[in-house]
Amino acid sequence: MQSSADLDLHSQLKEMIPEQQERLKKVKSELGKAQLGNITVDMVIGGMRGMTGLLWETSLLDPDEGIRFRGLSIPECQKLLPAAKPDGEPLPEGLLWLLLTGKVPSKEQVDGLSKELRDRATVPDYVYKAIDALPVTAHPMTQFASGVMALQVQSEFQEAYEKGIHKSKYWEPTYEDSLNLIARVPVVAAYVYQRIYKDGKIIPKDDSLDYGGNFSHMLGFDDPKMLELMRLYVTIHSDHEGGNVSAHTGHLVASALSDPYLSFAAALNGLAGPLHGLANQEVLLWIKSVVDECGENVTTEQLKDYVWKTLNSGKVVPGFGHGVLRKTDPRYTCQREFALKHLPDDPLFQLVSKLFEVVPPILTKLGKVKNPWPNVDAHSGVLLNHFGLAEARYYTVLFGVSRSLGICSQLIWDRALGLPLERPKSVTLDWIEKNCKKAA
Repeated sequence: MQSSADLDLHSQLKEMIPEQQERLKKVKSELGKAQLGNITVDMVIGGMRGMTGLLWETSLLDPDEGIRFRGLSIPECQKLLPAAKPDGEPLPEGLLWLLLTGKVPSKEQVDGLSKELRDRATVPDYVYKAIDALPVTAHPMTQFASGVMALQVQSEFQEAYEKGIHKSKYWEPTYEDSLNLIARVPVVAAYVYQRIYKDGKIIPKDDSLDYGGNFSHMLGFDDPKMLELMRLYVTIHSDHEGGNVSAHTGHLVASALSDPYLSFAAALNGLAGPLHGLANQEVLLWIKSVVDECGENVTTEQLKDYVWKTLNSGKVVPGFGHGVLRKTDPRYTCQREFALKHLPDDPLFQLVSKLFEVVPPILTKLGKVKNPWPNVDAHSGVLLNHFGLAEARYYTVLFGVSRSLGICSQLIWDRALGLPLERPKSVTLDWIEKNCKKAA
């Protein structure tokens, strides 16, 4: 734990960066030729699964343990990071500090960062006008990504680059852009929600609230339990190492020295895909379809039949399985604990609990699934729905706001460490057939 007398976030990074730059040089000189594994044809044509190919400092995903943020598991983050109230959920600002520095901040440092983010959360009128130019029927992610692109007009990195900033200083305007972006995306996201689902009015931020609490408030939800849920939601959705579509996209685009706004907007467009962030809306819609067909008091046998019906129709059961994890996602587990604490009698939560018992054995029986266990998406929609945020099409926007913390934190370190343009080699099927027959 640090004391409140420590440096502010920017100053602390400035102090850390030279040390980490030297560390990277040492790794390159001493370990640069070390092999990290063999690349197979299966990896090349199978979405690069299992291929180690990225440096991502802020988090690491273990197939069995799940995500660790700078070495800390989710339960450890819940225990160590400052909260808004005793025994409350961790404040996202605390996680942002942890992701950037690798250190657990004090409550005073987190409060200072909360204030800084509130001060930065000013969105120009032209951003709202850019969103308003779209039909109100446009998908929430389309409107959100358009708003982020409009924010790019104020990019400090682009301005500094055009003025000829030395590459050793790239991280500083990247830091400014990143904190401005993190501060402003909840405002933009809340406006998208109000425009599509409510009366279109902007709910001003509350200067007494933290990042997650303010996001909930600007969406129009002031139940203290909903504020706590949003703090938890943003924290656990913030980062999931670098290989997932949104994180990798942000890193890839930024490696061309595109500024954080351009890079994060690209990441959002990846997040909007059904195989990535859009999955969380699919889960609630599927659960509601179970209720529509079988009723709220669905029996275990009825649930089994509905799961088989879904699978036999060529669809997947949303919210189960993961590209890396091989056990129950700890992000699912902490949301389940939140539900047991705050909404144990909610009918949809009870249905999710039954699915936890029913689905994994069925997927295991199929024999095609490496991970039959629930992931983060299996639970989040039910929690949000309980507190009144029932518009499933909007859920990926919440995911996007959260992911700004992880992607932007790594972007700052990308520039601080001088990481190069990403440019892997590609091959054709002809090349594979010609060059790999002997090896096969």
